[in-house]
Amino acid sequence: MRMRLVTGFIACFFLLLLARVYYISIKSNVYYEEIAKQNAIKTQFLAPVRGQILDIKGRPLAVNKLGFSISIKPYLHIKKKNRALLEQELQAIVGAFPDLNATKLKRTYIKADSYYNQDYIEVVPFVEYDAMIKHFTKLNLRENMQVKSTTQRFYPYDALASHVIGYVGKANLNDMNENEIARLTSYVGRSGIERSYNDILQGQKGEKVSKVNALNKEIEELSYKKPTSSNITLSIDLDLQEYLASIFENLAGAAIVMDVKSGAILAAGSFPEYNLNPFVTGISQEEWDKLSNDLNHPFTNKLINGLYPPGSVIKMGTALAFLDSGKVSENHKYLCDSNFELGGRKFRCWKAIGHGYVDMTDAIRESCDVYFYKGALEVGIDIISSVFERIGFGVKTGVDLPNEFIGTVPNRIWKKEKYNQPWYQGETLNTSIGQGDFLATPMQVAKFTAMIATAKNITPHFLHSVDDNVTKINFDNNESVFTTFELSKLPLLRRAMYEVANEDGGTTARFLRNSPITIAAKTGTAQVVGISQSEKKRIKEEDLEYFLRSHAWITSYAPYEKPQYVVVVLIEHGKSGSSTGGPILAKIYQKLIDLGYIDKKYIKKKTK
Repeated sequence: MRMRLVTGFIACFFLLLLARVYYISIKSNVYYEEIAKQNAIKTQFLAPVRGQILDIKGRPLAVNKLGFSISIKPYLHIKKKNRALLEQELQAIVGAFPDLNATKLKRTYIKADSYYNQDYIEVVPFVEYDAMIKHFTKLNLRENMQVKSTTQRFYPYDALASHVIGYVGKANLNDMNENEIARLTSYVGRSGIERSYNDILQGQKGEKVSKVNALNKEIEELSYKKPTSSNITLSIDLDLQEYLASIFENLAGAAIVMDVKSGAILAAGSFPEYNLNPFVTGISQEEWDKLSNDLNHPFTNKLINGLYPPGSVIKMGTALAFLDSGKVSENHKYLCDSNFELGGRKFRCWKAIGHGYVDMTDAIRESCDVYFYKGALEVGIDIISSVFERIGFGVKTGVDLPNEFIGTVPNRIWKKEKYNQPWYQGETLNTSIGQGDFLATPMQVAKFTAMIATAKNITPHFLHSVDDNVTKINFDNNESVFTTFELSKLPLLRRAMYEVANEDGGTTARFLRNSPITIAAKTGTAQVVGISQSEKKRIKEEDLEYFLRSHAWITSYAPYEKPQYVVVVLIEHGKSGSSTGGPILAKIYQKLIDLGYIDKKYIKKKTK
């Protein structure tokens, strides 16, 4: 009996043993074969080179500098016996490049060194080509060091168009989790066009599949897919952009030059600008503090994030609301005797002696405030605010820059939601002339002006094409926001803008009527501080402290006969849209003529 049990036990043991051998040798073959393949085949993703940003004539605005990165073999710190080797490699790097700090390089290395990392650890992301080339052979021959070619973003014109172009910066953990290309390149677009078109500019990864041995050394390349990237061309003309920057050298504000038919922007600047290049590798705390504490706010993209009372440049919109209401016609006249009293408060006109009796065209030409106060009181805020929202205020323009602000068109609902307070008639008067809580961006004013000039609902944009095949992204929007009635009244508003720049009494006629082309314009002065009711006489702008002076606006289009371009200028604390903005506007149009943008048939013939 015992022998049978022993024999049975031995038989079962051998049966189990045979089953296990069968499983390992036959059934598990596929599994272990896959494991073996994974050990023998290495897939490496290749980082693309970021695409260039070019101006409309193919001149580079953002490029990539050629250089080298330096990496050190892993396991030189976690294994104590190798730490002396790590010190030798660090000293070799610092010996070649004395500006580098060995302690910081070591800290970078230790952070990434672990048993789970088999790749070389990058300790120097970028060394310029000329600086590396004389040390390349010596460093590259070191057994524990790897020197690889790489690129770094570079902006040839430093600060020029900084708010439009934007910059790239080091990718953070969140960027890398959301963007596989950022994991490979370690960079991502942070602002401007660099951010808006990051998906295009960063390109597509490549892939290299190779056979490696147990030491992770490549013994055979099995396949190779090259990484790709795309260049983008902007509508910006570098010559015109540089000219804008020269005009604003000692000024703060913004300027936009835009094609009224397509919305393509030829030049645009937010001033002061700032050097983009330090942001690529990381700006110092000292530089950051200097920029952050600048009262002219160089970091703010005033084109789309600068919120200002638009002042009188929006009076054509107010006039349109008056006409829509049916309560105020273009021929209706109001008496302007320098101020309008409401609820015990005087609402002043800019002209101390008043304008006398004025109709709609007169009021726009001479920028009479009292006309708009009285008309607004009849029409009411509901109609005025709804017209402004429909024609582009309080909403995004759609321009291809990130984080565009919408501004504010104040009305009853807005005030109730924001302050839980009732609306007062005095606020209607302020809104009618672009003051009070009314806030707009220069880009909104540019789009608004283009709509008045052409009746088209264009989308402002900077992108012209992607790659050499000129694959254009469509920004066209043929839907008109104007009613049939409003379309019939646009010639009236255009004529009024013509008179602003060309007729006696026009607020900027003395600066623009002698321009080589016929310009239609509207000036505006946006108050920074209110005027006390106790003031008998308005304080002159030049007598105020600089930061208390009004902002100067001027918006325009030309040629008047057949509009081609809109030009908007905002000078922060510039006092007056006519006297400060007018001469600058004239210079910009002259530059457009010099560069050949204005059709010669619209240039006035000189009289003897």
